[in-house]
Amino acid sequence: MSVHIDITGLRRERVAVVPSPLAELGMALHALSEPGHHPGLQGWATTVTAGLDPHLADRMCEADFLWRTTFSDLFLPSAGIPGGSTLPAATLAEELDLLDKLTDEQFVDAALEFTGALTYDAEGPGALSHPQVRARALDLAASRGPQQVRFTRRLLDDPPCVRAWLRQFLEDCDEAFFAEVWSRLRHQLATDVRHKTDLLRRKGLAEALASVSPALSLDESAGRITVDKLADGRTATADGGLLLVPTSLGWPHLMVLHRFRWQPVLHYPVGSPELAAPPSVEQLTLRMTALSHPVRMRICRHLARSAYTTGELAQVHGMTAPEISRHLGVLKKAGLITTRRRGRYVLHQLDVTVVARLGSDFLEGILR
Repeated sequence: MSVHIDITGLRRERVAVVPSPLAELGMALHALSEPGHHPGLQGWATTVTAGLDPHLADRMCEADFLWRTTFSDLFLPSAGIPGGSTLPAATLAEELDLLDKLTDEQFVDAALEFTGALTYDAEGPGALSHPQVRARALDLAASRGPQQVRFTRRLLDDPPCVRAWLRQFLEDCDEAFFAEVWSRLRHQLATDVRHKTDLLRRKGLAEALASVSPALSLDESAGRITVDKLADGRTATADGGLLLVPTSLGWPHLMVLHRFRWQPVLHYPVGSPELAAPPSVEQLTLRMTALSHPVRMRICRHLARSAYTTGELAQVHGMTAPEISRHLGVLKKAGLITTRRRGRYVLHQLDVTVVARLGSDFLEGILR
C-alpha cells in the first residue's frame, strides 16, 4: 500500500516549502479532538479545552469530523485554486480568503470526504449536481450519527451558509487560542522551511524528501514519489507544482493531499519524536505476521532470555532442525532476531529493542 505522485516534467522551481496557518489551525483542532493521537500535546490540549468558552466548545463538536476522523482538504485551500501554483498565505485571514475562492462544488466535495461517498483521486460526479451521489452521502453520513446527517443536509442544501459558519468558527478559534499558538510555532516552521528549501536548492528533491520523512522515496527515473502509507492513491503534478507544508503539531501524521485536479501536497511533521528510521508498512506487516504464529512466539520466549543454536531450539521444542530454521528465517527476515557466531556455532537471540518498539511502530504506521 502506498500513495504515488507522478512528477514527470516537474521543474525544481515548482516545488515549494511553505507553512500554512490554516493547516496548522486544522491540526490544532485535530489534536484537541483526538489528544490520544498526540501524547506530547495532551497538557496543551487539556489547558486549551479547560479555557474554552462553552459555546465555542459546542461549535467545535458540531463539525469535528472535518478534522477528527479525517483531515479535510479545506484546510489546504491553496491546493484547489486552478493552475496548481497558488501557495498558502502568510496569515490566517488571507488563507480564509483562499478558502472563499473555492467553488461550492469544491467546498462540498472536500467537506464530504469523511463520508467516503465521493471518488477522491479520480474524476467523478459531485454531490451537488448528482442526486444519487447526494443520497449516498446522506446515507453514509447516517451511519456516522445524527450530527453528521444534520451537517451534511445543511451543506448540501445551503453551501454558502455552511461556508460562512465555518469561516466564523475558525476566526473565533483564532481569537480564543490559535493566535497565541501560531505566534510560537511559526518561527519553528520558518526554520524548517529554510532548511528544506536550502536542501532543494543545493542537493535536489531526493535529499529534501529524505529530510521530510523516511516514508518518502523518489524514483527519479520513473518520475514518481512514493509515500509509504496504509492507503492507496495516486496523483500527478501535471502542469502544476508540488507543495511541502510543515506542521509542528502533526506527528505522527504524514498526510498526502492527492485530490483529483488539486495540487499535490505533502503535509509533514517537524520537531517530532519520530524514530530516525521507522519501519515501512511492509516491514511492520512482516513483524506482526511473524509474531502471530504460536511456534514462533514460543521460540521468541526462549530467545528473549538467552542466545540459542538451532539444534538447541529443536531439542527444546521437539522439532527438527530444518523446521526450526524455517521459523528462524521468518523472524530474521522480519528483523526480530540477531545472529552471531561462536566458534562453529551460530547463536540466535531476540532483538528486544525492536520488539519493545512494536506498539509505537504499529501506532505510527496506522496513523501515518
